[in-house]
Formats: sequence, structure tokens, C-alpha cells
Amino acid sequence: MLFSTKAIIVKVAFANTATDALTLLTLRMLFSLPFYLVSALTIARNKNYTPLNRQQWTGILVLGLFGYYLSSLFDFVGLQYVSAGLERLILFLYPTFAVLINATVFKQPVTRVQQIALLLTYMGIGIAYIGELHVDTGNANFYWGSFLIFLCAITYSSYIAGSGYMVPRTGAARFTSYSMLAATTGIFIHFLIAGNNYHLLFQKTNLWGYGILLAIVATVIPTFLLAAGMKKIGTNNVAVISAIGPVSTILQAHFVLHEKIFAAQIAGTILVIIGVLLIGWKKGAS
Repeated sequence: MLFSTKAIIVKVAFANTATDALTLLTLRMLFSLPFYLVSALTIARNKNYTPLNRQQWTGILVLGLFGYYLSSLFDFVGLQYVSAGLERLILFLYPTFAVLINATVFKQPVTRVQQIALLLTYMGIGIAYIGELHVDTGNANFYWGSFLIFLCAITYSSYIAGSGYMVPRTGAARFTSYSMLAATTGIFIHFLIAGNNYHLLFQKTNLWGYGILLAIVATVIPTFLLAAGMKKIGTNNVAVISAIGPVSTILQAHFVLHEKIFAAQIAGTILVIIGVLLIGWKKGAS
């Protein structure tokens, strides 16, 4: 539920300030940095960890840049053009993309249950998307925003699929901390190269509140809660419980942003959740 607040906070920030996606994303990572830096330093001093080799360092760097730099950038820019509810629904396709990546890259077979799950999720997105078209008729950038969120789901699924390969070799805490630092570095470099928004970080201090909320409420706390929960109940139960994400976002968007809830959205959301739960169930069964 805390993860699902991200889209709401971003939409409110866009509505109430003159900020852009890159500046808001930079603030998010700026206020998140101390937590992941402390975690990384603590891990580095732990002698129980074996040193990483060059291949592992490269994997962490690349996956971090894909998972929390590119995907976050696509997400924040896309949220300028689509509703928070649709954003979460498209983004929730990432488990299906992870299945396809595992099938093509790591040669893991796609089972019959997973094939049904893929069909249900894409049907659900299609139904919700058509319904959104009838509601958001005056948005000239609707397709562009949807495409960016779609790219966000793909890049994030690359991170998820790659982490399944890397975590057993590097450790979950070390992988998460180091990959987040890699992503933060990428975002900071991008912001420095862009070069025209430095003043926003200091002159418009009302942005800091949104940056702090994004960092603490929508990033740091849920990241550590998810890691702790996964350790206690396993990835299968985490996948099942995570299905509350789109529902949580839709309800928050309705009450906070006054976005409409319509029948096609509900039907599409149900199909997507069923599909993702089937994928999670099959992973747990295997």
C-alpha cells in the first residue's frame, strides 16, 4: 500500500507545483540516499560477505540502472499524462514480463498455467485501457504516457528477473543497497547533465515535502518492509498480498485525486490480479 502512494504523491506534486519529472525523481533519490548509503556501508563492513567479482558488480550496476533509474524516469514522466489508476495497472504487468524474460534469456519454460495467466492479464489491461480512453478523451498525450509506463514495466521486470539470478549469489540486502546506489548515481548524473533545474532544488522548497514523502513513505519504508516480509512469509505469499497494489492505488486516486472509478477499470483490474496471482501461485508451487 505504501508503494502505491508513489503515483498519488507524484500527481499531487505535478498539480500543485511547477516541477518536472526529473527534478521530482532527483529529490526522491536525494532523500532516500542516506538510508541506502548507511545500509551499504554496514554491509561492506560485514566480514561474512564474500567480495563481489567483476561480473557481479557489473550485474548490480546494470540492473540498478534499469530497475530504479530508467524505470522510475519512465514512470514519473508517464504520470504527467495518464491517471494514477491506469499507471499502477500497466505497471502491475511486470510479473508477466519477468516470466517472458526468464523464458527467453534464462530458458525457463512457460507452463500452461502461466500462459493462461498471461492471457488474462493482457485481456484485463485491454479492457481497462479501452474504458480509460472513453473517460480521458481530451488527453492528447494519453498514448505517449501509456507507452512510457509500459517501458517502465519492461525495465522494472528486467530488474526483477535479473535479481532472481543475482540475489542468491550476492545476498538480498547487499544487492538491494548497491543497486539502489547505482540507480541514484544515474539519476544524479542525468540531473547534472540536464543542467537547467538546479535552482528548483533550493528556491522552491515546497518541493522538498513531496521529495521527502516519496523517499520515506513510498520508497525506503516499503522497501525494508517488503524485504522483512519476504524473509518471514516467502515470495509466494508476498506475490499474493502485493495484488492489493492496483486496488489501493485506484481507491487512493479516487479519494485524493478524484479520479473516476468505472466498470471497465474494475473488470480489467480483476483479470490482471487473477493473472498475476496465477503466476505467483505457480512459482510457489514449483
